[in-house]
Amino acid sequence: MAVDDDLTLILDAAREAGDLARTIRRQGLEIEYKEDDGTPVTNADLAADSLLTQRLRAARPGYGWLSEETADDHGRLAHQRIFVVDPIDGTRAFLKGRPWWSVAIAVVEDGLPVAGVVFAPELDEAYAAAAGAGATRNGLPIRPSETMALENCRMVGDTLVFEHWSWPTPWPAMQVEQRSSTALRMCLVAAGDFDAAVAPVRKSDWDVAAGDLIAREAGCFVGDHTGSAFRYNAPRPSQASLICATPGLAPLILERVRHMGARN
Repeated sequence: MAVDDDLTLILDAAREAGDLARTIRRQGLEIEYKEDDGTPVTNADLAADSLLTQRLRAARPGYGWLSEETADDHGRLAHQRIFVVDPIDGTRAFLKGRPWWSVAIAVVEDGLPVAGVVFAPELDEAYAAAAGAGATRNGLPIRPSETMALENCRMVGDTLVFEHWSWPTPWPAMQVEQRSSTALRMCLVAAGDFDAAVAPVRKSDWDVAAGDLIAREAGCFVGDHTGSAFRYNAPRPSQASLICATPGLAPLILERVRHMGARN
């Protein structure tokens, strides 16, 4: 199956899932909390996951499946290609009526994403990429900024992370803003709206797979705190940490974070 066909498929599916989530929120949300980590999950998350499961698996029955809202049976490990899905990335923003949530879908082949879409319904922004073909926002090419200094750079992340006492060297003054969706953070760096995203905590594959491809195709560095690139569809489907940055900032950030161990 051609990557371009997969990209069209997941882009259409992401838009459908985003529209469904917004409709359900208008009708009224039902909220539960997951037993394993206490994070919220709504009937919109589950309905979007069901829609994507039916839509994508019917179209590509030979692909494996990994989604935040579907129990992982490890059957995906036997597949060369799998879908990696977060039906609503940034559920807390979704609950609060803030626009910083997205639908994130990637097609991963032999451990690497080859097609990726991040759709932010409230912003009407669709980020997309296919391996070797560059990255776009609403069909137009995107590139990261040319920022070369951490001082006063635009960092998307948690202010408390950078103010924490445990850093050996304090971070310089930066313009730090929070966005709930990890996938959207990566896309905002890819498009030059921010200069870097740093998360010194473990991230699930569905948080980063689509954004990884989009950011790298735009020209960003993406990897963990050791500088290692991500590989996907492992028995434990997660990455040690997240560094997504412009080429100019990536080495400066990695110099500051290489010492750390991943936090659970």
